[in-house]
Amino acid sequence: MVEKLTLSDAEWRKRLTPEEYDVLRQHGTEYPGTGCFLGTKDPGTYVCAGCRNPLFKAGVKFESGTGWPSFTQTIGPDAVAEIQDRSHGMVRTEVRCARCDGHLGHVFPDGPPPTGLRYCMNSVAMKHVPEGQPIELVKK
Repeated sequence: MVEKLTLSDAEWRKRLTPEEYDVLRQHGTEYPGTGCFLGTKDPGTYVCAGCRNPLFKAGVKFESGTGWPSFTQTIGPDAVAEIQDRSHGMVRTEVRCARCDGHLGHVFPDGPPPTGLRYCMNSVAMKHVPEGQPIELVKK
């Protein structure tokens, strides 16, 4: 089980860029095709931009053609929380960081094998840690 990181709204505003705050704390979405991780293939780990919780290994990233970086599976069962999202007149599954509750994107059941899932994430909600570098969680 992941230890939760809970901060005040003022503290999140101090720690995050305006773009990160909009997506992670206000459930915003970056425009399709604009994210910095859309075409990257560098080995390593994608972590939450808010708290550095490990989310996805680079090896499960794939080109979905949707305009957002997509992954077939999370790094482990405690990496993210999945919540039903009924906004915008549709039913989707929102993906949040299990540690800080930051909005990351959505997961859809139209991905490739072996999982059939497409974790469609906002680049601004993540950081890339190159293979072999330590991952340091953000502390209070």
